[in-house]
Amino acid sequence: MTSVDTGPLPRIGGEPTPGHDFPQPDQSSPAAEATPVAAGLTGRERGMLGALLGATALLYLWGLGASGWANEFYAAAVQAGTTSWKAMFFGSFDSSNFITVDKPPASLWPMEISARIFGFNSWAMLVPQAIEGVLTVWLLHATVRRWFGHWAGLLAGALLAMTPVAVLMFRFNNPDALMTLLIVAAAYCTVRAVEVASLRWLALAGLVMGFAFLAKGLQPFTVLPALALGYLVAAPTTLRTRLLHLLASGLGVIVGAGWWVLVVDLTPAASRPYIGGSGDNTALGLAFGYNGLSRITGDSAAGPGGGGGANFSGSTGLGRLFNSLNGGQISWLLPTALVAMLAMAAATERRPRTDRTSAAMIIWGGWLLVTGGVLSFAGGIIHTYYSVEIAPAVAAVVAIGAVELWRRRDTIAARIGLAAGALVTGIWGYTLLHRSATWHPWISYLLIAVAGAAAALLLVPASMVRRGLAVTTLAAGVVTLGGGSAAYALQTAATPHTGSVPSAGPAVSSTFARPGGFGGNRRFGSPPGGFPIGGFPGRPEAGGALPGGATFPGGGTFPGAPNGTRGAAGGLGGFGGGTTSSALTALLKNTTTTWAAATVGSMSAGPLELASGKAVMAIGGFSGSDPAPTLARFTAYVKAGRIRYFIGSGAGGGGGPGGRGSGGASEIASWVSSHYTAQSVGGQTVYDLAAPSR
Repeated sequence: MTSVDTGPLPRIGGEPTPGHDFPQPDQSSPAAEATPVAAGLTGRERGMLGALLGATALLYLWGLGASGWANEFYAAAVQAGTTSWKAMFFGSFDSSNFITVDKPPASLWPMEISARIFGFNSWAMLVPQAIEGVLTVWLLHATVRRWFGHWAGLLAGALLAMTPVAVLMFRFNNPDALMTLLIVAAAYCTVRAVEVASLRWLALAGLVMGFAFLAKGLQPFTVLPALALGYLVAAPTTLRTRLLHLLASGLGVIVGAGWWVLVVDLTPAASRPYIGGSGDNTALGLAFGYNGLSRITGDSAAGPGGGGGANFSGSTGLGRLFNSLNGGQISWLLPTALVAMLAMAAATERRPRTDRTSAAMIIWGGWLLVTGGVLSFAGGIIHTYYSVEIAPAVAAVVAIGAVELWRRRDTIAARIGLAAGALVTGIWGYTLLHRSATWHPWISYLLIAVAGAAAALLLVPASMVRRGLAVTTLAAGVVTLGGGSAAYALQTAATPHTGSVPSAGPAVSSTFARPGGFGGNRRFGSPPGGFPIGGFPGRPEAGGALPGGATFPGGGTFPGAPNGTRGAAGGLGGFGGGTTSSALTALLKNTTTTWAAATVGSMSAGPLELASGKAVMAIGGFSGSDPAPTLARFTAYVKAGRIRYFIGSGAGGGGGPGGRGSGGASEIASWVSSHYTAQSVGGQTVYDLAAPSR
C-alpha cells in the first residue's frame, strides 16, 4: 500500500479516493460494471504475490516426506497406476485391475504422472498435492482481486493458505486437494463470465466443474448453486440470455464429467476392473450411491461402513462445523464470515442487480452457506477434512468484507462492523485454542489481547487516524484474523499424518453431552454413540460394530486411527503407517501370478502392495463389502493359477476363519480355510493356494 487513506471514503463500489490503493469502477453505468476492476499487477504487487506463493509453497512442501504413504489406500492405487496405464485410467487399486478405488480417478492422475517421472516414492506422490495447493491460493487471489483489488486478493489467498484443513489436505494424498483447486478455478471462470455475460467463460466453468466430479464425485457440486445464482442475478444481459447461458454451462458440466463415465460404463465389465464402492459395478452407481446421495441420506449399503450414518464429524446440526472434531479444522473464521455477509448485505441493499459486491456475496456467501449446510446436516459418512471445500469461500468472504468495510471506515456502521468482526474472531479463536489447553496456552492469551486492541482501534473515526495508528490497526487486524489458524497450520505442517481420516492441529479433548455426539480425543474420535463396550468397532472378540451393523475388516483396525494405530486383532493399520513382516514381503515378491495374494478389504491389501510392489486382490474393495469377486469367480482364478496366496486373519489380514466383509468375502474365506492349510509367515496367517490340503 503506497498510502493509507485516512480521509472520507466513498460508498462501496464508488470512485476511489485519489492515492487510494483499492480501485473500484463507478458502477452507476452498465458500461463501467462490465469493465474488470483490476488492471495488471504492479511490480510491488507481483513481489507481494510472489512472497505469498513462496511462503505457501514452503508451508506445504517442508518435510513433506515425513508422512510416508499418507493414506495407503490411495498410495497403493498410485503405485498401480505407475505400472499399468489401464489401472491409471480406471483408478484401479491394484496393477492387475481387479477393483478400483472408491472415487473417480482424476485426483490420482497428477500423482501417477509425477511418480512415473520421478519414481514411485512418498515425495513424488505428495508434491503434486502441494502444487495444487499453491495454485489454489494463486487462483483465489486472482479471482478476488479482479473485483476488489490486490489487497483483498492477497488477504483471501493468505487466509486460505493458513486454514488448518487446507494445510492438511494439500500435504496429503486424498482427492480433496484437486477438487478444491478445480472448484476455485470454476469460480474464477464464473467471475469472468459475470463481468461481460460471457458464454465462453461460463461454459468453461461448467467443464471445470464437470472435471471436479472426476476428482470426488458429487461433493464439488454443492458449489454449483452459488455459481449459477451469481451469474443468473448479476450478469449484464437479459434474463433469457442468462438462462440459455446457464443451460449451456450445464451441458459443459455433463461433458466434463460424462466422457469418463461413458467410457467406463460402455466398457464390458470383463474388460475393466470392478468399480469399487458402486454396489452395481457402474460409474453412475458410485457417483449417485455411496459417494453421492448416500452421503446426505446415509441410506446406501454400499461402500465403507455401509449406511446408517457412520460418519466421523459428530452430531448433525448447526453446531457440527464448530464442534471439537471440526472446529480447529475450519471454523476459525466462520463466525467472522457470517458477520461480513450480514454487513455486506446491509451495505448493498439498494445497489443495482449487476453490483459486483452483491454478486460476490451471492457466489462466495452462497458457496459457504450451501456447502456448509450440507456438511452440517448430512446423515451419511462425513469426514472432518471434507470441510476444506468451504475454506476458499470463508477466506474470500472475510477478505472482501474486511477490505470493503475498511474502505468505508469513515462511517460508524463500518467501524462497528470491523470491531465486531475482530472481537468475534478473537473470542472464537481463544475458545478453539483452549480446546488444546496444554498446547502453547500463551497463543490464546496473545490472540484475545490483540483482538481487543484491534476492536478498540477500529472504532476510532477515520478522520482521527494518522498513518502510524492506521498501520498498527491493520497489523492488529491481520494478526487477529490469521493468528490462531496460522498456529494450527504450522503445527499441522510439522506433524506427519497417516490414515484414512487425518486431522489438522494438536489433539483436542472434548466430550459432547448430546446423545449421539462424539467423545474423547478428536484425533481418534469414536462413532456416534461411542464405542461399544468391550472394544473397538469390528473387534471379533468384542462383537463391536459400527452403527447400522457395519464392521471394519482387516483384523479389527479402526480406519483413520492416528498414525496407523493397530487394531485389537492386529490389523495392518488404518491406511497409514501400516506394516507387514519382511518374511511375508519376501514371499510375495517371489510370486509370478497375476495377483501375488488375495485378502479381504483394501485395508489389508494396501500395505502388502506397497511393501512388495505386487498386485494384491482386495476382496470386497475398501471395506470388504463390495460384491466382488463371487465365490465362483474366485475359485476360477485359483484354479487358473492366477492367485498364489490368501492372507487370512491374524496379524496380516482380514479374511480366513472369522473374517469379516460381505457375504461373498465370508464365503471365500470359508472356502479357503476348508481347502487349504494355514501357515504362519512372520506372525501372519497365510494359505498357499498352489498347495490344496485336500
